[in-house]
Amino acid sequence: MEGTNNSAPGNFILLGFSDHPHLEKILFVVILIAYLLTIVGNTTIILVSRLDSHLHTPMYFFLTHLSFLDLSFTTSSIPQLLYNLSGRDKTISYIGCAIQLFLFLGLGGVECLLLAVMAYDRYVAVCNPLHYMVIMKPRLCMGLVSLAWGCGVANSLAMSPVTLHLPRCGHRSVDHFLCEMPALIRMACINTAVIEGTVFVLAVGIVLSPLVYILVSYGYIVRAVLRIQSASGRQKAFNTCGSHLTVVSLFYGNIIYMYMQPGHNSSQNQGKFLTLLYNIVTPLLNPLIYTLRNREVKGALRRLLLGDRERKRS
Repeated sequence: MEGTNNSAPGNFILLGFSDHPHLEKILFVVILIAYLLTIVGNTTIILVSRLDSHLHTPMYFFLTHLSFLDLSFTTSSIPQLLYNLSGRDKTISYIGCAIQLFLFLGLGGVECLLLAVMAYDRYVAVCNPLHYMVIMKPRLCMGLVSLAWGCGVANSLAMSPVTLHLPRCGHRSVDHFLCEMPALIRMACINTAVIEGTVFVLAVGIVLSPLVYILVSYGYIVRAVLRIQSASGRQKAFNTCGSHLTVVSLFYGNIIYMYMQPGHNSSQNQGKFLTLLYNIVTPLLNPLIYTLRNREVKGALRRLLLGDRERKRS
């Protein structure tokens, strides 16, 4: 850490896992491997969804955006983390910190809303299957995705400047591996109760409201599935929704813990590892969840890999 003492005045110091130096090399290798697998997995989902005409449906349109979000989300912080883990330099510039905070808040908000949009898509597919393609027109799909992106970016535009401009009385050490809102709020040398209250209200709007909608949608979905007479029909319906519900559980389990109790209320070390889980493990698992549980994606992968040979056999 001595190498950071001469850092430029505008820089922040990301303490990260420096209080566990014996873990840094191990974390570097594990995170690098996970990051590369995340890139491969999500890029594969995007390419398969775009290249295979069988997957040109609303569900895979939304899945493509989810994979792009996951790629952007991990890339907003993991390269900086790998750099800091690889040596004694733990600094990040003020501009870099601001960009990281903006992307982290914005992309996280977009994902909350996109998962709610995907829940609506599954609701229409299960509860109104005969009118699915009529309701889920390309224009509506694009409008829903645009709304998710717009609200997520607006939330970040509202909270990032407020967080960055909190007086820190010369404190530059961020007790985290990225410029994340609760860690920056903890650095403030003033009473942050008002800011934390504002964060809580916005979190209810952009985190809990989509979750409530998702849960209500799945209540209707479960009721519709239980009315299906055939066991195979029920199984198909559950498989259609199972992947999305698994992703929702992984995503919201972490984000609610971190952002519904900001600032001084959250455990610092626990918050670091939860953020790491939320930032690298969830995006890594999402492609696996959708490919392992989804026959259409596996079929598309086979068609793309085998090409003409597969077409001739079919």
